[in-house]
Amino acid sequence: MTRMLLTYVLPLVLPTAAYLVWVWWARRRKKAQGIESGEREAGLKEGPWFWLILAGFVLMVAGLAYWGLTGGSEPGGVYYSPRYEDGKVIPGGVR
Repeated sequence: MTRMLLTYVLPLVLPTAAYLVWVWWARRRKKAQGIESGEREAGLKEGPWFWLILAGFVLMVAGLAYWGLTGGSEPGGVYYSPRYEDGKVIPGGVR
């Protein structure tokens, strides 16, 4: 479950969460400084959603590529499937 969260969900959500925190912080700072401008503030509807989603997918692909290249077992190993012996499940693996 943790691996799924770190490799799929977090990279997709991280750019959007960072953007929302930045918008919140910028509005709060503007209000605290009393800055009034004639311009209308950009709302969330006009946000850079395409670029945020694209950045999330790029982060996800990079994380999956890193995990795929650095994890695993030695080449040429023999895979043993999980089995049930004497009332216990023996996990599978590569030996």
